Amino acid sequence: MPWRPSVAGELPTLGWGVLDWMTDILAAPDRPEYEPFVPTREQGEFILRFYELDPVTGKRLRRRAVLSRPRGWGKSPLLAAIACAEALGPVLFADWDDDGQPVGKPWCEVRTPLVQIAAVSEKQTQNSWVPLLEMLREGPARDEYPGLEVLDTFVNLPRGRIEPITSSPASVKGNKPVFAVLDQSEEWVRSNGGLKMAKTMRINAAKIGGSTIESPNAFTPGDGSVAEESAAYWAQIQEGRARDDGLYYDHREAPAATDPADRESLVAGLRVAYGDSSDHPDGCVLHDPPCEPGWSPIDRLVADFYDPSNDVQTLRADFLNQVTHAADAWVSAPDWAGVAATAKRIEPKDTIVLGFDGSRRRSHAVTDATALVGCRVSDGHLFLLGCWEQPDGALGKNWQVPTTEVLATVDEAFATYRVVGMYADPAKWESHVATWEARYGKRLRVKATVQHPIEWWMVGGRAVQIVRALEKFRSAITDEELTHDGSSALTRHILNCRRRMSRSGLQIAKEHPESANKIDAAVAAVLAWQARVDAVSKGLGKSNRAAPGGGRVIVLR
Repeated sequence: MPWRPSVAGELPTLGWGVLDWMTDILAAPDRPEYEPFVPTREQGEFILRFYELDPVTGKRLRRRAVLSRPRGWGKSPLLAAIACAEALGPVLFADWDDDGQPVGKPWCEVRTPLVQIAAVSEKQTQNSWVPLLEMLREGPARDEYPGLEVLDTFVNLPRGRIEPITSSPASVKGNKPVFAVLDQSEEWVRSNGGLKMAKTMRINAAKIGGSTIESPNAFTPGDGSVAEESAAYWAQIQEGRARDDGLYYDHREAPAATDPADRESLVAGLRVAYGDSSDHPDGCVLHDPPCEPGWSPIDRLVADFYDPSNDVQTLRADFLNQVTHAADAWVSAPDWAGVAATAKRIEPKDTIVLGFDGSRRRSHAVTDATALVGCRVSDGHLFLLGCWEQPDGALGKNWQVPTTEVLATVDEAFATYRVVGMYADPAKWESHVATWEARYGKRLRVKATVQHPIEWWMVGGRAVQIVRALEKFRSAITDEELTHDGSSALTRHILNCRRRMSRSGLQIAKEHPESANKIDAAVAAVLAWQARVDAVSKGLGKSNRAAPGGGRVIVLR
């Protein structure tokens, strides 16, 4: 019988059967006496999503997942429980029942299961390995599964094996795990072999239709960790630059406006980050009615923030789960998120200025991006009109910027809005910038120079002006003078910027010249903001102040 949904938009899932199996078979770890393992509602929601099925074929939809939560939330016991279920429980589709709901079966009915708990150090593997041993030793598992041997260094299944691994990529190559945990993937980097090991393990699982789950805390941008790469892949999926091929990305952090210096704000941020595990007496903030208080000590965490011997930046990552910034980052993620205003709308005929940074095909590495950013003069709201980037993989081979599309987007912006200024870095686009100047120069109220109203070089002999423009933009973020539309591409480019000192002052650049992490939309935003500053100095835009939430956004791609 085919699957029948009970709620519109719902997908079939084996998660309900997995949850029942966990509660019946596994013991809660770290208890003086036996208690069944009962996931929180929030954890249960993750399991339901992870085990979603194709409603026609019954095939599992998730080949990999990322579960990102703060330290102490309960990732390790949850992943230990999922590892046990993958080893013994009903995690594969068998059939539909009389009500059209999926019925599961264990891996052992298909093949000998191998389950791995992986980390880049032995100490890290203990995070999930120790609770896994307790779950199987203290509960009914050994009675229900004759032949189950729970040893300190591995678990013999009636058929198959669970093992912790910290070995090199070469030594795990060829293994065929049905499931693997990649624990603390924010620490899996090139220098410790983590990047290659993650790729090897995913390939191993793919050979037999297995799956993996990463369990990072907030990563540090620029480290090049597995967690950072997974976040970038998810961003590509959201932007339509990569196919959604089975990744379930579940990351939650405290709101960007959380102020560690304000107790009320900090407590509210911690409650969001910790969700159902928060021990706040008012219960969780995720569900209505709220779940009962959990185990994560909110007051104790607040005290850590107020301890002057602790680094607040580290606490933000560990306890608020906020992806902040690299040591040389120009703008931090919380600062940029703090000025997002996704409810604002840009109306046709609004008075705006434009910023443009272009590129062409390069002979080496990855082609730079081309970006066009608008800024409403009345309130300083930035919005992305277009960002053209080289796709990853085979689709990006021999890719060139679609010049015709870019030119059409610029023309459309001038036709749609009241454009009073446009600053463009003309590098590699000199002829097109000259055309724009000839076509639109006379109507512009804000001009870079009298001879060249649009041309605004970001290189060469204008170092002092560039430094000042960057300072104005950075101060506008800090002082909350600007807002932005929340565009993922613009956000990514802003956060990719790295500080670089020059003789004239602070400038920005990519992490290295051939980096695939582009900053062109950030440069376009800086140019748009400089044009807006110049427009305001001329008294423009005062009568065209748009109210938040009204109208619509026109996004040209």
